[in-house]
Amino acid sequence: MNRPRPDSVAVAALLTMLVAFGPVSTDMYLPSLPALVADFRTDVPTVQLTLSAFLVAFAVSMLAYGPLSDRFGRRPVLLGAIAVYVVASVACALAPTIEWLIGARVLQAVGCCAGPVLGRAVVRDVYGRERAATVLSYMGTAMALAPAIGPIAGGWLQVAYGWQATFWVLTAFSGLALVGVLLLLDETNAHRNPHATSVRGLVLSYRSLLSHRGYVGYVATISACYSVIFCFISGSAFVLIEVVGLSADLYGLCFATMVIGYMSGTFASGRLGRRVGIDRLILTGAAISTAAGLAMAGFAWAGEATVATVVIPQVVAMLGVGLVFPNCQAGAIGPFPTMAGAASSLLGFSQMGVAAAVGMAIGHAFDGTARPMATGIALASLLTFLSFRLIVWPVRERR
Repeated sequence: MNRPRPDSVAVAALLTMLVAFGPVSTDMYLPSLPALVADFRTDVPTVQLTLSAFLVAFAVSMLAYGPLSDRFGRRPVLLGAIAVYVVASVACALAPTIEWLIGARVLQAVGCCAGPVLGRAVVRDVYGRERAATVLSYMGTAMALAPAIGPIAGGWLQVAYGWQATFWVLTAFSGLALVGVLLLLDETNAHRNPHATSVRGLVLSYRSLLSHRGYVGYVATISACYSVIFCFISGSAFVLIEVVGLSADLYGLCFATMVIGYMSGTFASGRLGRRVGIDRLILTGAAISTAAGLAMAGFAWAGEATVATVVIPQVVAMLGVGLVFPNCQAGAIGPFPTMAGAASSLLGFSQMGVAAAVGMAIGHAFDGTARPMATGIALASLLTFLSFRLIVWPVRERR
């Protein structure tokens, strides 16, 4: 069968869809979180487990998919993982108890994480380090439509049909992705490593990655940056719906405005990446995010919890995140063409593992105010800046 070239627009659209599996799976059902508390007659921390348990499983599973794809290829591993996601999404929609839903979300995460891990690896396979940063930036701009549309669609589905409808939509989304991989994606791994999944091979690969200061710095930076997003994901539904008093559908619209900042950042990154350089863009983005996070925390501790004092600072913070995220991804996996899968896996494990911990902390810290969420965003933004400035930037200065 004749498939499109790996660098074609059709394949780029498919890769964007694969990388979007994570945000689609977390953001679309956010407007339903308060409803889940009521429907299952449980509490906020228990319902938050549908998010934090998903993130833990997502992070751990990432460690397996990279080495598997380094050995067997990207395409067959993607097909198997997406099939698991389809089954898990059906199980979520049919969940009779909160425990069932948490378990189905864990299985959903096991299938879901292959999309972003292997999507990034395919981009590295096809485009190389510098061009990968540009491609990932433009993909990030397009991918931002997922968290923009997701909460709006999720809020509408919740109001019209209830939370189960969201998981039926995710079933259809994953089925479409499965067909896309079957019809459009050729194998892109030209450096298959028969020892990639052996214990010795895994130890050598991860030891090599962790001994590379630049890689460690980029991973630390992107993990802190991702926590900026997940502080908002974990806390915003309760802050904007219960504290500010918005309805589920209006919450979806507010959440979507945050994506304007992210899309602006990723678009600017794509336009400026080759001219300015990925490291300067990361430092600029981290500084912007830190300033916005500190402003939100200041409003929260002053007792000002309104749409303006929550959403506007987050929009600005997400502009900074849009500058940081794609450039950190390219900087981390770029130096490792023969270990792109393993490098992407360890990167994903770190960012999702930290995000899971942050999500649980924000859920348990919720006190009926915006303070825990806003403080978390401020601290995560500051750590983004410090991680890059203290670990990566000095190495760059010596090069």
